[in-house]
Amino acid sequence: MKNKSKVRKLANLALQLLILGVTYAFIYKQVFLKNDIPSMIKNFEGELSKPGFTYGLILVIFLMLVNWGIEAWKWKLLIGKIETISFLKSFQAVLTGVSISSFTPNRIGDFFARVFILQKASHIEGILITILGSISQLLITILAGSAALLIFIPYCMAGTAFGHGYLYYTLLALIISFNLILLGLFFNVSFLSSLKEKIFKNGLKKLRKFFRVFAFYHNKEIATVILLSFLRYVVFSFQFFLLLWILGISLPFYHAQLLISLIFFIMAVVPTIALTELGIRGSVSLYVFGLFFARIDPSMMYCTLCIFAASTLLWVINLGIPALMGTFFVFRLQFFRNRK
Repeated sequence: MKNKSKVRKLANLALQLLILGVTYAFIYKQVFLKNDIPSMIKNFEGELSKPGFTYGLILVIFLMLVNWGIEAWKWKLLIGKIETISFLKSFQAVLTGVSISSFTPNRIGDFFARVFILQKASHIEGILITILGSISQLLITILAGSAALLIFIPYCMAGTAFGHGYLYYTLLALIISFNLILLGLFFNVSFLSSLKEKIFKNGLKKLRKFFRVFAFYHNKEIATVILLSFLRYVVFSFQFFLLLWILGISLPFYHAQLLISLIFFIMAVVPTIALTELGIRGSVSLYVFGLFFARIDPSMMYCTLCIFAASTLLWVINLGIPALMGTFFVFRLQFFRNRK
């Protein structure tokens, strides 16, 4: 038994050290080598000296804590069905999830990382619950982004066959129908629990019991999760708006939010690795803003560098810094537990 315990401890330590090394290496490569963010900062020395920039940046960083704090509260509520944890422990789990998800495709590492902070609850049930919380955030992004798309098309494609007429109204009907179906499915997520007999057969029978977690949540609880996801969306959307503003892009809030929602929508459906996402995020931002400026205000086309810088800063503040913070809690994860 003592030998098995030592093996578990060594295996845990090896995985913890591996996560630390990979996280630091990827962030260093992304920030200092691939995108050369220090050089980008030099291009904005004039903006950095303005008082509004400093105060705005402090507010954006504070909102980063609010953003992940809301996510921690949401996960605490969700995971409470299988194990009661404190808000602080939930916050630590969320940050470690950001660290591990930083080098995994579409941040799937987040689903697996958080649950290793649990002491007694089933890891598989925890993963399913974490996925449920992630889906709620994706749902809000799709709802807001598809609404922005329906507004964006008449703005930027006026005079084209797709900008008006039956093609546009067909798209309108399809998007509204699709969104209503998504909402209906999410509020009735418990049906997955009843379908477990049909989904898992033969060799997968052992997985049936874990799908009971989807029957734990009632409509009121689902509505709370949706509300918290919406609040998160409001926070990081406003962060993007603030960064654009302090970097000199003075767009009306309505227009800026329209473009930001569309960017987040595109990013949600594009398969990426979180760290390589930085370049993709900047490219998507430039493309969306370019379409808007070319059609509405061509005089703003010179702001290319500001848009890319705002997108990059948002990534650094909302993902890069939390990923580094999360590495401080990696040693609290238990990848191998005593079966007793």
